[in-house]
Amino acid sequence: MENEMSLLDGILKSIGGAPDDVANLAEKVGIDPAMAEKAIATLGQTHQMQGDTVELASAKTGLDTGVLGQIVEQIGGEGSLMEFANAIKNDPTSFSKLLDRDGDGDVIDDVTDMAKGLFGKK
Repeated sequence: MENEMSLLDGILKSIGGAPDDVANLAEKVGIDPAMAEKAIATLGQTHQMQGDTVELASAKTGLDTGVLGQIVEQIGGEGSLMEFANAIKNDPTSFSKLLDRDGDGDVIDDVTDMAKGLFGKK
């Protein structure tokens, strides 16, 4: 997990005006750092898809579009998501490991479980 976190932190540090790391970003939007990692990775993935990035990420994570919108704002907007999208394209396995907590090859169940835990519905 440390590797993925440092990858995301490295991208955040390179974006002017963004929080320096995932923990700071998570604190600013009021969510758990682990959930913030997943949200950033998912936003990076959905940025490459057709449709609204935040709405697609919300559907994948179960997180509110308002929270995801705050994350996009904190990292510098849609333009900054391109850096995350490129990182995912260049090293897709590190991001899939980040999202697939139980290692079953399916990230949706893990992200959904995290969102349930975040909202106390577990």
